[in-house]
Amino acid sequence: MLLIYAIPASLYCAKLRIALRHKGLEWKEQPPPGGYGSAEFKRTVPSGNLPALQDGHLQIADSEAIAEYLEETYPQPAMLPADPAARAKVRERSRIHDTRLEPELRALFAYLPGRKQISTDFARDQSAVLQARIDQFAQILVATPDAGDVLTLGDCGYPITFAWLDELLPRLGMEISWPVKVVDYRRRVEALEAVSKELAQYRPRLVALLEG
Repeated sequence: MLLIYAIPASLYCAKLRIALRHKGLEWKEQPPPGGYGSAEFKRTVPSGNLPALQDGHLQIADSEAIAEYLEETYPQPAMLPADPAARAKVRERSRIHDTRLEPELRALFAYLPGRKQISTDFARDQSAVLQARIDQFAQILVATPDAGDVLTLGDCGYPITFAWLDELLPRLGMEISWPVKVVDYRRRVEALEAVSKELAQYRPRLVALLEG
């Protein structure tokens, strides 16, 4: 059985669980020995990254690398299209999430309950940055109108990031406007079984975290 090192509220751990669910795989999940970032965990997973996968003697850390490995090792149901151009567009969508949208959300983690107070100026500026990222994603969806009809590796991160935005922004006095294209994409992706099951478990954990 696959072993996953994860923590409950981690966005990238949830992203991986969506892929695992979609592929119908069984896994055992446990917290990192000694806690996330600990020296003990780094003796097990040298990079210290979460999630991390142990499959027999193979160890991989990084959600994207794990997802690609799962796709090649357990190819059904496929989460990458057969057509090279379509595969590239799925990978593009995944990279945009991981390198453009999620980091702007992560910039707000310093202001989670019990941490420092967000300033009015930073809240305004970061709202504008997040809005720009969401608007860019809407434009990408124009070129890929079937995105969200079936679950791909490019879709697993977005539902969790969207859940964070839904719950965190109002608590920080921030607001964004959701473009119609993104709203429609969300509706289709969040209705997919693997996503809806993960969100049903993940949202209560997220709310509990944000309520301190």
